[in-house]
Amino acid sequence: GRCYRRSAAVVRLLWLLGFPWNVCGGLLWCIPLPLRNLGYRMIARVRYRLFGKHETCRMPSPEERARLLP
Repeated sequence: GRCYRRSAAVVRLLWLLGFPWNVCGGLLWCIPLPLRNLGYRMIARVRYRLFGKHETCRMPSPEERARLLP
């Protein structure tokens, strides 16, 4: 029932992914919130240069679709 924003959401997601990602989340959690959020904003600003931008989304295969919630 909690709402996480910015870097706190990333840290929470990493924690929920389990090992080894939860270790990364734990290390990030040690960084003070203002610095974490600054890093989050910096990456958000250049995310398309880092990861690219697509006009369409890939559709999941039947095997992948079976793993998704309805």
